[in-house]
Amino acid sequence: MTTHRFRVWTGQPAPLGATWDGEGVNFALFSEHASAVELCLFDPPPPGAPPESGQEIARITIPERSRDVWHAYLPDARPGQHYGYRVRGPWAPAEGHRFNSNKLLVDPYARALSGVLRWSDVLFGHDPATHPPGSSPDPRDSASAVPKSVVIDSAFSWGEDHPPRVPWNRSVLYECHVKGMTKLHPQVPTELRGTYLGLSSEAVIDHLLSLGVTAVNLLPVHQSAIDPFLAARNLTNYWGYNTLAFFAPDMRFATSGADPNGAVCEFKSMTKALHRAGIEVILDVVYNHTAEGGPQGPTLSFRGIDNASYYRLKPVDRREYVDFTGTGNTWNVLHPRALQLVLDSLRYWVSEMHVDGFRFDLATVLAREPEAVTPQGRFLEVVRQDPVLSRVKLVAEPWDLGPGGYQLGAFPFGWSEWNGRYRDAVRRFWRADSGQVPELASRLAGSSDIFAWSGRGPHASINFVTCNDGFTLQDLVSYERKHNEANGEENRDGSNDNWSSNWGYEGIPAPDAVNRARERAKRNIIATLLLSQGVPMLSHGDELSRTQDGNNNAYCHDSELTWLRWDLDPAQQAFLGFVRQALLVRRDNPVFRRRRFFQGDALPGSGVKDVSWIGPDGLELTQAGWNDADNHILGMLVPGDAGDESDPRGRPLQTVSVCARTLLLLLNSGARSRPFTLPQIGAKGEWRELLNTAQPARRTLRSLGVTLAAHSIILLCHERASP
Repeated sequence: MTTHRFRVWTGQPAPLGATWDGEGVNFALFSEHASAVELCLFDPPPPGAPPESGQEIARITIPERSRDVWHAYLPDARPGQHYGYRVRGPWAPAEGHRFNSNKLLVDPYARALSGVLRWSDVLFGHDPATHPPGSSPDPRDSASAVPKSVVIDSAFSWGEDHPPRVPWNRSVLYECHVKGMTKLHPQVPTELRGTYLGLSSEAVIDHLLSLGVTAVNLLPVHQSAIDPFLAARNLTNYWGYNTLAFFAPDMRFATSGADPNGAVCEFKSMTKALHRAGIEVILDVVYNHTAEGGPQGPTLSFRGIDNASYYRLKPVDRREYVDFTGTGNTWNVLHPRALQLVLDSLRYWVSEMHVDGFRFDLATVLAREPEAVTPQGRFLEVVRQDPVLSRVKLVAEPWDLGPGGYQLGAFPFGWSEWNGRYRDAVRRFWRADSGQVPELASRLAGSSDIFAWSGRGPHASINFVTCNDGFTLQDLVSYERKHNEANGEENRDGSNDNWSSNWGYEGIPAPDAVNRARERAKRNIIATLLLSQGVPMLSHGDELSRTQDGNNNAYCHDSELTWLRWDLDPAQQAFLGFVRQALLVRRDNPVFRRRRFFQGDALPGSGVKDVSWIGPDGLELTQAGWNDADNHILGMLVPGDAGDESDPRGRPLQTVSVCARTLLLLLNSGARSRPFTLPQIGAKGEWRELLNTAQPARRTLRSLGVTLAAHSIILLCHERASP
């Protein structure tokens, strides 16, 4: 080790992390059970050398401890300084302590990391050769295999950047992967493909705006680590649900040659460009577990700093971890400092990185007190009261792998939730499963049966049919079973409950007749999604007919299997046009994006119900019709003045649908065409088609009925006759 002399002053216990103040750097690290903490400083790697090749130049024993925070101020340190920690304390796994000062540790508050994790046994805090496993600490130094934390200069010119603050009822979410979105995009400059800057390039923003997208929901961008079993198979954790550093943007998505501080600036530049286009940035965040895994996992950061504080341990044998996540560990939001880290991280991404919201992976983990999920959990309560976090969009994935973990609808006011029942209802209806009409009607109307109890409106339901986890839309209509052999787990991984239909032929390509049926099925699913009450979420590339060759768990593939392909054939171009058309209909008709649930009551002044459910005879559906398990036809009648738009101050707006007044949505998932009598609505006028998934032409109807083709949707608008 080359030794450099650094002056060491006392410093301050707050803020945690490494903070440049313009004159020096304050370092602060929480560890309740440590006996000593060493700060290790490294030279940046030479030009062209691997990022992990920087040499250690100083090792400083932290001089001060204030209420379990170890702190020091280095007046000679500057932005760009690489560092890590070694923490001393007892090796007593049965008591929950796994200190091993031979292991270099990532700062939990690091704003940037340099280098990649290089997998080997040296990363383990325990000696893997001992029996029983973990009984002795490993003596090897891990510094050469661990990324280094980096001091950053947070200066950035945000200019006139303002959050778009799109109301929930006008929001259209677009879930996407930073790299996968642009890696193959021919109109994105080569050097920007697969990066934050590529995602905010003109070509991508134009595509998002052409769809009417109001927010990108980015798959995890916190610095993540590859899993050891994936590294052994030469695969990677492409999705990034394996967080190593909760404050640092993932270096995978920085441009080639960008230093760690440059990655931070590039993320900010991306957000600024998207905001300028009126598009919000929502992050998929993983605060339920970390990349360190179970008791036989590596020691990279939290485990070596204070295992008993950061993780939930079993009360009898504290060598074992509580595992509600399926990853081997569970983050301990019941500990004040672990909870503080989550909140500090969230505030940092809002205040410093200007993001507009979060989607919480396995969010029920954060609401367990200590075992049962409760809407009054301390994390949910603190977020609801926080002056920064309570103003951004908060979305829960309302399930985890623990007992009673499926909690759809259980989150309190201020939260929206991924609606898994919506996904399943739409999939099952359109593959013509029996008895699905009542369930689909509830989902079309915004799922008040699930969310109304908490005082929330339709925006509480994030409606989706596909997402990163599962089949793409193209694969949903092309495969009836998963094909995950490329994952190396003998097709055992991924869900078996896909509610998919291949329309008579497994796989792609398929005969022409099958392809035509699939194209109509895709249109039916997309139209249903976009004409439902609630907040629609598209999965990136579904509008481009993206396929993953039937792989419904492609988390470990960073390749053309998961990257979007932009060279579209005529059928794909036609489908993209349909998606744009359906989104335009949603935008122009406020009745499809209400702020409040339908009541089924007469509207003031008109005497017309805010929603009516219509059968093929043109009359309201009877109880016998609702109970008919063989019924596959449903009509949804909504008057134009059922919209409840408001201005930014909440004042009601007098909105009129582009096509004026009443809308009728007709759905037929059955295998035969059926005549549908149009309802009598009183006003003189004529019915006009806005959407028809069975034929492209828009017709003005001259009769009192319409033929509803098998496996199709028609959306009609009743235009009043001119006086």
